[in-house]
Amino acid sequence: MSGNERYRQAKIITLIGAAVNALLGFVKLIGGYAFHSHALMADGVHSFSDLFTDVMVLFASKYGSVDADDTHPYGHQRIETAATLFLALLLVIAGSGITWDAIGELMEMDNVIPNWLSLPVICLSIFANETLFHYTRYVGKRIQSQLITANAWHHRSDAASSLVVLIGLLGSMAGFVYLDALAAVIVGLMIIKMGWDYGWNSVKELVDTAVDAELLARIEQIIQNVDGVEKIHQLRSRFMGSDVLIDVHILVSPQISVSEGHYIAQNVHRTLVKEIESVTDVIVHVDPEDDEICCPSLHLPSRTVIQEQLLNQIHHEFPQILFWNLHYLNGKMSVDIACSETFNQWQELHNKVIGALNLQDDIDEIRLFSLHEVMHHTNIRPLT
Repeated sequence: MSGNERYRQAKIITLIGAAVNALLGFVKLIGGYAFHSHALMADGVHSFSDLFTDVMVLFASKYGSVDADDTHPYGHQRIETAATLFLALLLVIAGSGITWDAIGELMEMDNVIPNWLSLPVICLSIFANETLFHYTRYVGKRIQSQLITANAWHHRSDAASSLVVLIGLLGSMAGFVYLDALAAVIVGLMIIKMGWDYGWNSVKELVDTAVDAELLARIEQIIQNVDGVEKIHQLRSRFMGSDVLIDVHILVSPQISVSEGHYIAQNVHRTLVKEIESVTDVIVHVDPEDDEICCPSLHLPSRTVIQEQLLNQIHHEFPQILFWNLHYLNGKMSVDIACSETFNQWQELHNKVIGALNLQDDIDEIRLFSLHEVMHHTNIRPLT
């Protein structure tokens, strides 16, 4: 699903929620004032405060869906993550406020009996917020947005707070005033737990926590099954919003070409993205040897140094040389020299290479090739 489509769906459901919150806030404020219910008026203020949350959700959804650019090459989905963390904080604050007020009511035992006409108003609020919860959560899962899903639970917290008011109204009318405060404490703690769970998940994403062990094992198995991969190491994963990003080192046969190694890496990338929907990007590092603990070949000279000290001189005397390949393995080098099909000075080239390599302790092997077939193979160390 494209970023624009995700934002469009998030915008629609958030605007619906904002409109419902505004209507409920207005109705509850008027009803609370008319029917002498302080709890109903407080719940109305709570509904109006949710408008701020909806505005924040719209902002985060819009800018979190923007595609990657030069300054944000991984995209902008962490904006949604940061907004989810802030929304989780609001849930914790709301739950703490409900709990604190309820404890205060338990201690004061304030006996205020509202008019029974306040009951239809609070029932309407519960029904509307519960409906918003289910629909918003459905949209959040469909577009894979933690922010929209968190906002859905915010609607559930509004329904819960309205339920507290309903219990308080019924309890007050029946003479059991303490039921209001007791239920409020329970619901407040539930809201705090919701906020904590979403906030903790956002924090884990912001500090690049890896995916769970089950998904990581599946990722490893998929990579191992790609043709050409001999071993994997340094497998790392992290979340970017709902997307999973992977970095991995794969060990391949050391004598294959660069293009074949790249081909294997492309297959690792393509297979992971195809098999696991949440995986959107894979960085594959191709290794010819296991360098997880140490890098045994870093001290060896580069191609430029070898060319200046050895290969350019040989090429000057034997212009039929077409190209040479260098191999870095196990702390040593080997060199493949390819000559044209008509080249016939193999013994002279062999002698020249042997002489030039007397001072090159890092080079372990030289192999001489014609254009179509191996003409001569020289193992340097046994001859010296």
